[in-house]
Amino acid sequence: MNRMILGALAGLLLSTAAHAESVSVAVAANFTNVAEELAPLFKAETGHDVTYSFGATGQLYTQITQGAPFEVFLAADDVRPTQAVAEGFGVEGSVFTYAIGALALYSTSLDLADGKAVLEAGAFDKIAIADPATAPYGQAATETIAALGLTEAITPKLVTGENITQTLQFVESGNAELGFVAASQVIGKSGVWIVPADLFEPIRQDAVLLKTGEANPAATAYVDFLKSDTAIEVIEAAGYIVE
Repeated sequence: MNRMILGALAGLLLSTAAHAESVSVAVAANFTNVAEELAPLFKAETGHDVTYSFGATGQLYTQITQGAPFEVFLAADDVRPTQAVAEGFGVEGSVFTYAIGALALYSTSLDLADGKAVLEAGAFDKIAIADPATAPYGQAATETIAALGLTEAITPKLVTGENITQTLQFVESGNAELGFVAASQVIGKSGVWIVPADLFEPIRQDAVLLKTGEANPAATAYVDFLKSDTAIEVIEAAGYIVE
């Protein structure tokens, strides 16, 4: 009888410990609002906690290579998660696309009903983009500008944010009259022009389980949760496409 009681107590303690696990996730800045909305849903479904670090994809990947204790990486591109596996930081076979992003031109002061015409007219002093070297949405912005044949005209007017969150702040603070941001950041706002998808390479946002999280049940649970109907519903409602 004592053995049965001890066994039950041990099982209870193991269950409690499992539910007390936490996962550290590095998240591309464009996905900030969605990730924060997903956190309590993840907790409710799994009992696990999640802590986030937000930033530009390139900056986050540099931190990963330098030993940052992230266990899951949600990038804003499909390059660095695959690179993480190739370079020994990611778990083989764990890479998948969790969202496909849309690019938007946003302004709090200009009428962007025809964003292309506004860009071509050039009647603005500053336009914000995220750093194209580290932020895939910034790269998509430069591709859009080039596709419209406006690189020479617009380059002198560029204000560059460290990531897409700072880029949005530039526009909302008035430091730039308009800027290229993630469509998910400006859902429900006025002054938005969704950039035609044929003007830039698809923004496929991939996730990868990092080697540091391979043995953490909360990390593997978070990866599985991103593929769940619960998570997909939230991601799609934020303006992303999920295949």
